[in-house]
Amino acid sequence: MVLERSTWQDVRDFDREAVCLIPTGSLEQHGPHLPLFTDTLLSTGVARLAEEHRPEKTVLYPGIWLGCSTHHMAMPGTATATVGTYVAVLSEVIEAGIHHGFRKFFVLNGHGGNTEPNGVALRELKAAYEDHVFSHCGYFQFITQAELDSVLKGPLKGIRHACEAEASMMLHLYPDRVRKDLLRDDGLEMEPPAPEALNYIQHFDEVTDEGSWGYATYADAETGRQLIETAVAGTVQAIDHIHAGYVMRGAVK
Repeated sequence: MVLERSTWQDVRDFDREAVCLIPTGSLEQHGPHLPLFTDTLLSTGVARLAEEHRPEKTVLYPGIWLGCSTHHMAMPGTATATVGTYVAVLSEVIEAGIHHGFRKFFVLNGHGGNTEPNGVALRELKAAYEDHVFSHCGYFQFITQAELDSVLKGPLKGIRHACEAEASMMLHLYPDRVRKDLLRDDGLEMEPPAPEALNYIQHFDEVTDEGSWGYATYADAETGRQLIETAVAGTVQAIDHIHAGYVMRGAVK
């Protein structure tokens, strides 16, 4: 069931064991070649296709588009929420579903800046609603490193920002929104390199020239199709698992 197309009577009569699927994204710069809405378009696109596979098990919410994007604010058009505001909005959307009798929630993220706030929000909700099910991941986490190594043509075999992978997925799902003539490679390297385990907090104007990070000139729609199909398959599998439920058993012998 897709909420934006449904009536309240449709929701009233729907299975309360269905999984409430909530995509999260952002409105932030994606270099000169991808639109600011890229993260939201990709997370909601994967969620929409997954719901089409499991309409009887899924309550698909509209994407939450205002993400945690302070690290992109140097580029105009970007909008950001504070972590507190973001957590409050996501939590209140979920609590509305709880109020109406739903108990299984799956947040499908499309923006790295939301990952930690999503976890914070769901941990706080679990403390308040112990008998409910809360889960989250990025759609991109369903794409294995082996597949990235296999399908990506450029030297960076990973998903970064407005990179080959994101540009390819956009070319597959929303080809009219990609500025193909402006596809570019970007990303600055730290000298000397940081220790592998060390994470610096940096803004994107510190690590790129024009806001993208990766090799978007290698992007093509066929690569995007393969990546999206993998992400959708993983999302469907997750919906099935959440819907069916689970038990915890001792693993130590």
